[in-house]
Amino acid sequence: MDNDWLQQPCAVLHEAARSAALARQEQLTKPPGALGRLEDIAVQLAAWQGVAQPTLQRIHISIFAADHGVAEEGVSLFPQAVTAEMVRNFARGGAAISVLARQLNADLEVINLGTVTAVEPLPGVRDERIAAGTANLARTPAMTQAQCTEALQAGRNAAVRAKHADAQLFVGGEMGIANTTSASALACALLGESPHNLAGRGTGLDAAGVSHKADVIAAALVLHGVEGVRIEAQEILRRLGGFEIAGLAGAYIAAAQLGLPILVDGFISSVAALVAVRINPSARAWMLFAHTSAEAGHQRVLSALDAQPLLQLGMRLGEGSGAAVAVPLLQLACTLHSGMATFAEAGVSEQH
Repeated sequence: MDNDWLQQPCAVLHEAARSAALARQEQLTKPPGALGRLEDIAVQLAAWQGVAQPTLQRIHISIFAADHGVAEEGVSLFPQAVTAEMVRNFARGGAAISVLARQLNADLEVINLGTVTAVEPLPGVRDERIAAGTANLARTPAMTQAQCTEALQAGRNAAVRAKHADAQLFVGGEMGIANTTSASALACALLGESPHNLAGRGTGLDAAGVSHKADVIAAALVLHGVEGVRIEAQEILRRLGGFEIAGLAGAYIAAAQLGLPILVDGFISSVAALVAVRINPSARAWMLFAHTSAEAGHQRVLSALDAQPLLQLGMRLGEGSGAAVAVPLLQLACTLHSGMATFAEAGVSEQH
């Protein structure tokens, strides 16, 4: 198994469809730009789908779950057993993303890439466990090269499944105790930022907990020699990342290569998107960003991606939940774009 696929070019957007969608927007019974970003979304979806009047009905959601060795450093309020317990909750339909997927009539799959405890066979859960969590990034590289490659490939496979199911939108989500520590470390290394600026509350740390988390990350950056040093994004991912973050990054790159639009969730998913774009810059053109998380470092990551999220609701759950909440906005953008009358159809005078 190799990583040659990661650098393959991503699909090209359909400029003729974009132009046709823009022309239609100019003819709809409203002042130009009156629907704001809803107009932009419709035009973007047209460019992605290659049609002047896009639709958005088939949503695919892949949740990647894995544990992190850095939890040993006391960076999370919750025990690692929660990751496997939440995988079971996903399968039973009790998690937030499960509820949202039902409401959206979306396909939902959970990919277990590395819970500390093995999980019994469950409906809707794929057992692709690489190891019992990553190694502790505060003491050693989080992944071996083979493990990182396997996690990236698992993400690619998820995107391929979504494409084969004729999905019109790919949503990635994650679950893993201590994964905000891993994501913050990745963001610091990729952006050259201080952990004390980017480390956040995660699942609810107090100020002392956040400070300790930042100290752990700072020490890890020194340990791995990534502080202020230019190192390839894939190697940074191997040293500081998680199986589920690598899975997301691989899924984003593969979805873009397949011409499958991506709706990116919150902080951890955005860090995975940043990794993906650093590995393959052409993937950025296939990404739309759902929301601004309450997590401290998210805005800095979004700025690095030149991203303008659709929502700001103070969410910080993960699981792809913020992205799922934004899906109806995209659907409404399509409905308005296709369903509104043109000036000619409505017999309404246009502006002079």
